[in-house]
Amino acid sequence: MIIIHWINLTSVGIFGMALSAAFCNILWTRKKVLAMSAGMAVILLFQGIIYFGVDSNIVERIYPLITHIPLIVVLCILNRKCLWPAVSVLTAYLCCQLRRWLALLVVAIFSGGSVMQDIAELAATFPILLILIKFIAPAVRSVSDYPIPLQCQFGLVPALYYGFDYLTRIYTDLLLEGVLAAVEFMPFVCSVTYLFYVVHSSEEWRIRSRLEQTQEILNLQIEQAVREIAVLRESQEKTSAYRHDMRHHMQYLSSCIENGQLKQAQGYIQEIYSEIEANKVTVFCENEAANLIFSAFARRAEDNGILMQVGARIPRVIPMSETDLCVLLSNALENALHACREQGEKGQAGVIEVSVYEKKGKLFLQIINSCGEDIALNDGIPVTNKSGHGIGVRSICAIVEKYGGIYTFSAGDGRFILRISI
Repeated sequence: MIIIHWINLTSVGIFGMALSAAFCNILWTRKKVLAMSAGMAVILLFQGIIYFGVDSNIVERIYPLITHIPLIVVLCILNRKCLWPAVSVLTAYLCCQLRRWLALLVVAIFSGGSVMQDIAELAATFPILLILIKFIAPAVRSVSDYPIPLQCQFGLVPALYYGFDYLTRIYTDLLLEGVLAAVEFMPFVCSVTYLFYVVHSSEEWRIRSRLEQTQEILNLQIEQAVREIAVLRESQEKTSAYRHDMRHHMQYLSSCIENGQLKQAQGYIQEIYSEIEANKVTVFCENEAANLIFSAFARRAEDNGILMQVGARIPRVIPMSETDLCVLLSNALENALHACREQGEKGQAGVIEVSVYEKKGKLFLQIINSCGEDIALNDGIPVTNKSGHGIGVRSICAIVEKYGGIYTFSAGDGRFILRISI
């Protein structure tokens, strides 16, 4: 039976060393595999010399000196890192509890003794090792690419358990004697770890939420840029077409004048003038980007039978980027246009009133539009259950907050009012 116990000790040594190597992010070349195998053989040989030549009880007490520290040194040489090999060894030591508890469960069920426990541990060793290497090791290895503070957090629980196990079970009998502090220590560690995990996960979720919101804003900026480019391209194409057709227009007008058809020539001139006026960018203010946005939405409002009135005094240079201004105005006007279209579908007139000006380095914007009576506000911000809606409002809020500004939303008497100060 002593042989079985010795074989079990050998198997747990191989289990821990192999798992430690699997947890390390090492490119296993033939040379490194041979070096790791030689290191494991030397460690096991040294254990055997002490076990049979000195005292078997000493092996367990000096196990960190003859196994864990040499193993960490070997892995440091192969991995060319210092922290992660130590974390890998501590994590592998923690995983050794899987085979121990599985064996204890078998002993409890079949009322066996220490021999049955050795046999159960020996039988469970390599199946558990294969499962851990295949399914768990890749995830553990990925942590080695994290920043050093996160690696330390990952190794904290294995390190605490390692110290607890040696201090209360091997070097002392505190756990066996039922000392309350020793009995309650690991449950305390579990509770603290759980609370830390909850706080950390909550913070990670908030960061992820902000990143997703930023991504949505970037997508909107890209969409807006694409729309602006399309408008400019369309205007350029029409200008090229007018330039190309100008010769034909002049020939036709010259022919009308030569034949005394002055009214027909005047009507033709008026027709060309109307086409040019319909496609020009209206100058609402000095800011070119704002003019493009206002002109584009004014045409869309007119096409939908919506009255849009713009009063704008925006200088060429304002205290915010041109991209943010375009996204801010586009989202605000898009929401106003959408609300007015819904009113038009109900047979009611839609009106959009825009007032924007710059004063003492601050930009003030007010947009009033027709709306229904079913607008819900949550903490002063419009909310909706419709799929795909609500992103524009979040983008507006994000941009205003980015510049430390103030925004207010209000609804009542069939009107929706957005006021912004940046």
